[in-house]
Amino acid sequence: MANFNQESVLNVHHWTDNLFSFTTTRDPSFRFRNGEFVMIGLETGDRPLMRAYSVASANYEPNLEFFSIKVPDGPLTSRLQHLKEGDQIIVGRKSTGTLVIDNLTNGRNLYLIGTGTGLAPFLSVIKDPATYGRFEKIVLLHGCRRVVELAYGEMITEKLPQDELIGELIREQLIYYPTVTRDPFRNRGRITSLITSGKLFSDISLPNLDAAKDRVMICGSPALLADTKSILIEKGFEEGNHGQAADFVVEKAFAER
Repeated sequence: MANFNQESVLNVHHWTDNLFSFTTTRDPSFRFRNGEFVMIGLETGDRPLMRAYSVASANYEPNLEFFSIKVPDGPLTSRLQHLKEGDQIIVGRKSTGTLVIDNLTNGRNLYLIGTGTGLAPFLSVIKDPATYGRFEKIVLLHGCRRVVELAYGEMITEKLPQDELIGELIREQLIYYPTVTRDPFRNRGRITSLITSGKLFSDISLPNLDAAKDRVMICGSPALLADTKSILIEKGFEEGNHGQAADFVVEKAFAER
């Protein structure tokens, strides 16, 4: 187990019957960039059962936080969903991922587009003071089917604006836009439909996406990744990666898969 740290579960929160989050201790040696993911899992006999999870906590916070779906027959999530305080999990010592601001060129506004638990990496990105130094406005889009699935909404709208470190930045630069597809709600529709119709931009009082000025990060379902990427490429955006910063980045290693 030389490549893993053993951590203790500190808290488990069940958002819905299908969504939960949990915090763990953090080995002092573990370092990551906001937006990255790490392999986490459980020891199950000869080989540990591991999956990639984005770190939802910021890299300066003392504990680690993860946001997960519950899959009844999922090899790992069927076990993780029963975690309780004091249980042990294993966390990889090396983080990686494309959803870091270093993989984007300078721009005006940063759009963080996520569905479901694809919100997780952006929870760390919006807590990073460097994000607000790079961009004028940070637009966090979270798409779900039901209103109850809009996890962390209260934290984003009420807790973070009062944070001693980043509260002022949050209040002045962050735009949070949750949207659902199946319930009555102030914002309704798929994120891609809201982008193509222009409704998103009229709602948040910003210009339509411009490859010369705007930057985008995407994390979520395979359909979201494919559809949003197509929209951006049609608008002249270029995809970035670890080796070359560009206009948008996509995280393909997503825990829901």
